[in-house]
Amino acid sequence: MKIFRALLARELRLSLRHGADSWAALLFFFVAGALFPLAIGPAPDVLARLAPGIVWVCALLAALLPLDRLFGADYEDGSLDRLLLCGLPAAAMALAKAAAHWLTTGLPLLLAAAPLAIMLRIRPTALPALLAGLLPGTLTLSLLGTAGAAIVLGARRGGVLLPLLVLPLATPVLIFGAAAADAAASGLPARPALLLLGALLALALPGCALAAGAALRAAAE
Repeated sequence: MKIFRALLARELRLSLRHGADSWAALLFFFVAGALFPLAIGPAPDVLARLAPGIVWVCALLAALLPLDRLFGADYEDGSLDRLLLCGLPAAAMALAKAAAHWLTTGLPLLLAAAPLAIMLRIRPTALPALLAGLLPGTLTLSLLGTAGAAIVLGARRGGVLLPLLVLPLATPVLIFGAAAADAAASGLPARPALLLLGALLALALPGCALAAGAALRAAAE
């Protein structure tokens, strides 16, 4: 755990040095969300019905932006080899990277989701379910993104392959997250969709860590 905490602290310090990545993700989140009313019109009823899906799509796309630097910088300067020799399993190292990605990207997007949803005229009954779904949803997106970034590490045009790999895997998260908010807006229980999001997180936690660890060892070899 000491090595894990040290690695997590290192990743957070590096993220602070390159804070423009987190700000770019937040800015993209708001700009993309603001484009939808311009495209579909400012009708409050239409925006209220589409607001959960809009917020989820924008959060998914914004979470992809910093992923190309997650392992790329360490791979290019040789730090990845040193990290793999620090005594921490590769899967645990991937978990530290995923935790840093969520703290610097997923958590800010979660905090920014409420203002964007209110701007899109979301129904008040749907807002708590939307935020409750985004918590496990953004964690799962960070895990999937970490695994995807590790798999395409060292590949030609990895930045193009990464979204093509992660987006299909993230589709169930998007579906259940939007379904929870839609159910709450309609007066139905959002608990089933939220439980499914929790199940996806429980599956992604070990699965993505192991996949990312194996991909990192292969890339280092």
